[in-house]
Amino acid sequence: MKKLTASILGLLALSSSYAAEWNMATPYADGNFHTQNISQFAQEVAQKTDGGLNITVHSNQSLIKHPEIKNAVRDGLVQAGEVLVSRLANEHPVYGADAIPFIATSYEAAKTLYDATKPALEAELGKQGIKLLYATPWPPQGLYTKGAVATPEDLVGKKFRAYNPATEQVAVLTNMVPAQIEVSDLATAFATGRVDAMMTSPSTGVNSKVWDYLDHYYDARAWLPKNMVVVNQAAFDALSADQQSAVMAAAAEAETRGWAASADETAQKTQALADNGVVVQALSESLSETLRTVGQTIAKEWVNSWAEGQAVLDQLN
Repeated sequence: MKKLTASILGLLALSSSYAAEWNMATPYADGNFHTQNISQFAQEVAQKTDGGLNITVHSNQSLIKHPEIKNAVRDGLVQAGEVLVSRLANEHPVYGADAIPFIATSYEAAKTLYDATKPALEAELGKQGIKLLYATPWPPQGLYTKGAVATPEDLVGKKFRAYNPATEQVAVLTNMVPAQIEVSDLATAFATGRVDAMMTSPSTGVNSKVWDYLDHYYDARAWLPKNMVVVNQAAFDALSADQQSAVMAAAAEAETRGWAASADETAQKTQALADNGVVVQALSESLSETLRTVGQTIAKEWVNSWAEGQAVLDQLN
């Protein structure tokens, strides 16, 4: 099976004598705003290079599963990919910065955090032969539950969907039971009872039609995790200087466009949840206090794990 997969990827990587051909693996469906932004990025690269570089976007984990995308880019199995940054938090603390609850809860603070961590992020990726093209945030994360929750005790024992180390910690510190579930598997996981609560964005909620299996959304605005679009450094270096400049120009435009799209999504998709029968409300005071305490605990652990961590947090204060 591995040989077959390698053969398929090898065929996909073949380029014509006239143009470079890249394959980009992404985790999310075509309707997701991140995927739409990537598709526009690919189109603009083709335009800016006069057809000298063509990027084929393979969405919704159709080519590479999300947990394997970063390593696939590193190993050159695909030239480019999109990854949720905080999925990699076990590799280095910098990857987990944007998933610490309640340290950066607005787009302005999220941008400050990104600027503060970007040099270290680029350095860590560079050690693996990977180049950062751009990063864009998800809308702020809120709490979804089956049934209302008003107190910390209401969370105890809930089966909580985790998607990175920070959400696993949130579950453990609130006495919930974490379960790793990819976005593409959410409907099945809730329908079969594997999970009955999660923290994610309004976008993911709407794209997954959570009203089919959940009924409450608490607009916690706990953190704004980012996706990053990366490229194999050797593949980038193989481009001409003009092509490299074109890729980076298109990436800068995609980053600006993606941040704006994320902000637009927040209000639109939160309203869409309500329009489809989900009860949308703020966290109770006791739940908010509990989750903020959890965030402080995670932040302290994060600072202790990275010498530069405190300096990063200081830029947010």
